[in-house]
Amino acid sequence: MAILMITAAFRKQIIAEEIVLDRLPPSFDGFRILLITDIHRRILPANLLAPLRGKVDAVFLGGDLTERGSPIERLLDNMKLTASLGPVYAVHGNHDYKANISLVDNIIRGSGAKLLEDENLTISRGGARIILTGVDFPRTGGKRAYSPLPQVEAADEETFRIILVHDPLWLSQQNEVPADLILAGHTHGGQVVLPFIGRRHVEAFYHEYSAGTYELPASRGPATPVRMLISRGFGTAHLPLRWGSPAEMHVLTLRCRQK
Repeated sequence: MAILMITAAFRKQIIAEEIVLDRLPPSFDGFRILLITDIHRRILPANLLAPLRGKVDAVFLGGDLTERGSPIERLLDNMKLTASLGPVYAVHGNHDYKANISLVDNIIRGSGAKLLEDENLTISRGGARIILTGVDFPRTGGKRAYSPLPQVEAADEETFRIILVHDPLWLSQQNEVPADLILAGHTHGGQVVLPFIGRRHVEAFYHEYSAGTYELPASRGPATPVRMLISRGFGTAHLPLRWGSPAEMHVLTLRCRQK
């Protein structure tokens, strides 16, 4: 069984799926995002990702791009590869802060990626705009001590918004979420999900929100629920073992809801 768990931990797969969104601007219909979270110590597979060059509109890196003790050259190579595929937007995870964060940040930014630390930016396409908000993992004060969600200009309050956050537990600290789509990782889907025992998450939150897609109560009117995707991530924490929660990356195609 140990061999099977190690094999599962080093699995290489890209999950392709469409996400239908009520308020997506029509010019963003078909916008494709490569989402990768929780790389940790792994080497991103060039043979799997290189064919996506020019076929994705953005690369979102959802934190834990490295970890303490991982070769810094590995982060350099991983960032160089992702930057060759399209515009890269990244947020910190908890393990990034356990590494040499100044060096990590220099490498991320040096690759040309936009590192979002509680910041908004706009992405334009066909005359329309969407807002991407990157939520920074708490640098100090524990995993619940998040900074307030960065505000948008009054003129953009109704603009379509994506939130990229490492740990979906952030959601439990929010009274409302003025967004249309949340992309997260951190959970590893439980990483080792055993029969009859299930996921060994300590936080009750993760038993409800572990991995996959979710529909959350609307923050922008009763007809527009918030969609959330939690990735199982590509790497592993602590031990290179997985069971019942395979490693994954995602190509997400955004779609307008047909009316």
